[in-house]
Amino acid sequence: MEITLGPAKPIVGTFDVPGDKSISHRALLLASVADGISSLRNLLHAEDPASTIHCLRALGVEITQERAVTQVQGRGLIGFRRPTVHLNAGNSGTTMRLLSGLLAGHSFESTITGDDSLKKRPMKRVIDPLTLMGARIQSAGDKPPLTVIGTNPLTPITYTLPFPSAQVKSAVLLAGLYADGETTVIETVATRDHTERMLNISPQMRNDGRMVTVIGGTRVLARDMYIPGDISSAIFLICAAALVPDSDITIRNVGLNPTRTAVLDVLRGAGLDIQVEITSMSSGEEIGNIHVRFSPAHKPIAVNAAQIPWMIDEIPALAVLAASSGVDFMIAGAGELRVKESDRIRLLVKNLRAMGVSANEEPEGISFEGPKTITACRVKSGGDHRVAMAFALAGLGGAGRMTIEDAHVSDISFPGFWDILRSFQQ
Repeated sequence: MEITLGPAKPIVGTFDVPGDKSISHRALLLASVADGISSLRNLLHAEDPASTIHCLRALGVEITQERAVTQVQGRGLIGFRRPTVHLNAGNSGTTMRLLSGLLAGHSFESTITGDDSLKKRPMKRVIDPLTLMGARIQSAGDKPPLTVIGTNPLTPITYTLPFPSAQVKSAVLLAGLYADGETTVIETVATRDHTERMLNISPQMRNDGRMVTVIGGTRVLARDMYIPGDISSAIFLICAAALVPDSDITIRNVGLNPTRTAVLDVLRGAGLDIQVEITSMSSGEEIGNIHVRFSPAHKPIAVNAAQIPWMIDEIPALAVLAASSGVDFMIAGAGELRVKESDRIRLLVKNLRAMGVSANEEPEGISFEGPKTITACRVKSGGDHRVAMAFALAGLGGAGRMTIEDAHVSDISFPGFWDILRSFQQ
C-alpha cells in the first residue's frame, strides 16, 4: 500500500490518539501474571500489542476484548501453561524482550519467534542478564528466535545496564519477580519508567545512577487501568500543526509521564507554541491535554546523547519537521536508532537526501543545515511505521505531493493515521 499526500488546509480541532504502545504491552504482561481479572481501557488495538495478546493466549491466558475494554484473567505469578506452538511476537521487540523475562521464571521450555525484521534485531542485551539469573536461552547468533528454558526460582542479581534500554531494564525486573531475593537494575541514564510505576517501585538515586529494586515473590495485583494516548503518536499531529499555517489543535488524554515529555521541551526550544495541562492519573501515569498552535520551527533542533533515551521514537518526526521548516538539525548518541524496526539513521538520511536535504550520516547520529527548499518525492518506509508517518509531514507542510511506500506499516502503532491525514487535505 502506498499513500500520496500534498499540502494541508489549516488543522483545527480536538483529536485523540491511540493508547500508548509501551504501556499497553506492560499492562497486558503484568495483568497476565496477576491474581484476578484486570480491566484495561483504551488499550492500543494495533499489530504490536496484538502480538503480545497472541503470545499470552498461547500461554493459557484468557483475554477478551469488547469495545473499549480488554479483560485479562490473570493466572498468577507462575501460572503460564507450557505452549504447544512457537510464540510469535510479530514485529514487536518489546513483546519478545519483556516476555522473555516472565518466561525465564517458568520451569518449561518455550520458543519466541517473529517476522523477518524482528529476526534481525539484537537480543544479546536480554540474553546476558537472564542467563546470569539462571535461565538458559538458545539462539542463533544472539538473534531471534529465542528458546527460553526457564527455572524457578531464579537467582537475584544486581545488573548495571551497559546502555540505556527500558526494555532490558523491564525484562530484568520482570524476571526478578521469580528470583529468590532482591534483583536490582542500575541505569546511569534514566529511561522510560512505565514498568516501575505499574509495579509501584520507587527508584533510589545514587551517585553512580538510578537504582530500581524488585523483591522476588511479590504478587502482582489485578487492576482497572486507563491507557493514555501515546505521545509518540501525538508527535505527528503536533508537528503537522506546527507546519500548516493557521492550525490550532488540542490532543486529549495523552500520557505525560516525565520520562516521555522531553520532546516537548525540545520543540518549545525550537519555537513551537505548545501548552500542556495534566488532568488525571492512572496507575501512576500522568494524563492530560496538549494544545498546539501554528508556529513553524525557526530555531535549530538539537538532541544530545543524554536526551536520546527519552525521545528515541520521536526522532524521525523531528528530522522531517526540521527539514520542512528549513532549520538546522543534529542528533548525537543515537546508535540505538540503527536497531529499531529499521536502521533508522540510514533510512532517514536516504529519504532526506531524496528530498534534496544534504543530510550527513554519522555512526550514532544525523546532521544537516536547514535546507532552503525541499522537493516532493517518493520515499521508502523500510517497513518502519515511524519513518512512514514522519515523511508524510513533508507533504502536509508544503513540499508537494509526497508518496510513502508500504504505508500500511503505520498500523503497528497508529491505526487510522492515514484517515486522519487525508481529512487535512486541501
